[in-house]
Amino acid sequence: MKKKLLYLFTTALLTFAGVACTEEPLSDISVIKDSQREENEFDRWIVANYIIPYNIEYKYRMEDIESDMNYNLVPADYIKSKQLALLTIHLCLEAYDEITGSHNFIAENFPKMIHVIGSPAVRNDGAIVLGTAEGGQKISLYNVNNLDIDSIPSLNYWFFHTMHHEFGHILNQKKPYSTNFKAITPETYRSDSWISLSDDDALKLGYITPYSSSEAGEDFVELLSVYVTETQEQWEDRLRRAEPDDPNDETNGRDLIETKFEIVYNYMRDSWNIDLTALRETVQRRQATINTLDFNF
Repeated sequence: MKKKLLYLFTTALLTFAGVACTEEPLSDISVIKDSQREENEFDRWIVANYIIPYNIEYKYRMEDIESDMNYNLVPADYIKSKQLALLTIHLCLEAYDEITGSHNFIAENFPKMIHVIGSPAVRNDGAIVLGTAEGGQKISLYNVNNLDIDSIPSLNYWFFHTMHHEFGHILNQKKPYSTNFKAITPETYRSDSWISLSDDDALKLGYITPYSSSEAGEDFVELLSVYVTETQEQWEDRLRRAEPDDPNDETNGRDLIETKFEIVYNYMRDSWNIDLTALRETVQRRQATINTLDFNF
């Protein structure tokens, strides 16, 4: 009914316009104006802190063209979007700046758009999508409306683990890693059935997270992102839990993870001149100073 009424209304307007045209000439000034969005202080801050130094666009307004229509999503809260924008610079972009000595590494390699969405994205199988990357050009981050600036574990789980993970994919696309990595646990990758694995079961199979077991590419970047965002104590705890309960067990998850991580570490050092241990120390130090940030900009 709505479509029919709209059609009839449009027809009436066209008829009226046709009559009017017979009485006076058409003006050369269009009465149809493009919708204009008023720029606010946050928009200007994004230009100064994202676009100019890094050539990165930070999108916080909901746009259908940028959203995944397979999920029921809501826009990101304005205040939460500002908080995440500042945290992303502090905990991610500037961490790489410190290690590399300039903005160039991020400007040349990081995705050109960060798109933030208010709600989580939930798949039909119940899995929650933490983030997505598209063609190396865009990272989408979900669940921004539940951002908690006082919880480092929550920030890492929802946002910064995802950023380093997706960035790792992009670096791998530009410079492939050694094929030896795929040969370490070739028989136990499990596509979508990873969701049924517990954390400890995954560790004992040689995967740093259950999602690592989905395929080799995910395994590689999960190792990178977990290592960078967690402390040495947390990393060591994972490795300890990966050890077999039975010392006679031929599968030692710790050995498998450490063998894989050596390839990840060497790849970042040799291909990108980045010491992952130094990057982690930088991230950890910056995590400890979140309470000094001024979010009232």
